[in-house]
Amino acid sequence: MKTFFGPEAKYPGCILLKEEVYMKKLLLVLFVFVLTFSMVACGGGEEAEETGGEEEVAVFEGPLKFHDAGWDSLKFHNEVASKIIEEGFGIECESVPGSSPGLWLGQKMGDIDVMIENWSDNIEDYDETIEAGEVIELGTNMEDNMQGFYVPTYVIEGDPERGIEPMAPDLKTVLDLKKYADVFVDEEDPSKGRIYNSIPGWSATEIIEAKVETYELEEYYNLFSPGSGAALAGSISASYEKGEPWVGYYWEPTWVSGLYDLTLLDEGAYSDELWNDGYRCQFNPVRLTVTVRKGLPEEIPEVTDFLSNYSLTSQQVANVLAYMTENDANAEDAAVWFLSQNADIWTEWVDDDVVEKVNNSL
Repeated sequence: MKTFFGPEAKYPGCILLKEEVYMKKLLLVLFVFVLTFSMVACGGGEEAEETGGEEEVAVFEGPLKFHDAGWDSLKFHNEVASKIIEEGFGIECESVPGSSPGLWLGQKMGDIDVMIENWSDNIEDYDETIEAGEVIELGTNMEDNMQGFYVPTYVIEGDPERGIEPMAPDLKTVLDLKKYADVFVDEEDPSKGRIYNSIPGWSATEIIEAKVETYELEEYYNLFSPGSGAALAGSISASYEKGEPWVGYYWEPTWVSGLYDLTLLDEGAYSDELWNDGYRCQFNPVRLTVTVRKGLPEEIPEVTDFLSNYSLTSQQVANVLAYMTENDANAEDAAVWFLSQNADIWTEWVDDDVVEKVNNSL
């Protein structure tokens, strides 16, 4: 028996059959649709299970790139961290040379993985970049660094072992320098004392100039430009070895502060109000931070956990820099020496299995 649908139905007695067949066909279509959808859904789930969701999991492809702006303490930090990461975590590391502003931009763009000694106050958009999540701050490397007017400690206290008598026993503050201009005589102008300024081009140079004016030291002292960082360090070293007086700008940590006993003259605690009024207070210590590019914590969480624990004091770094100077050692030599001699420090940064691997490599 034939069944007709729609306009093709010629016999009224066939209407019921037409509706029944129509419903059966509709149900069949719905069944096929549901079955097809279920198979697609299950297939997608199986594919996601088989691939392990690789499309959503970040994968690190080495080497791990450290920024290297050239100064010794930074090179040392890079070598220590690289040694621990390569030996303890099995990830290759490399240092990328360049200027600090250029490398900071590189980290924002995702080209530099780790910056382990960020002088955060010297980076104009540092806070905004961190807040925006463009770069991830893991922690603080050092925050006890100092800068200002220094003298060799023997100038104040003497040094009996070297037969040096105190030259300025009441020298405690920068203002006290007015009483001792005859101690720090300027060889080119004996009528005044000499204060060594910062390195040309540094912002500290203009700040020291302003401080000398604020403290009314111009009547008593000439401000002398050393010309370079090496010349400034050399002037301290030459005076110290001879046991002679010296006063001027310097900072920590450096090999000089690690090798020689220096005293920072007091200017009073830092405050924004005093600083904005002729810099009439101590320099504010700069927080040196550890940062990584966006996404790295998800790619290698165990390494970023280690980097978040990385922290040293200014004196510890100064001691390393002094070791490098005294032994003509490079940053890699210094890192091996530090890891060998200071297990009580760095073993707190990583798990025991990493400690064992690093120690075996040493």
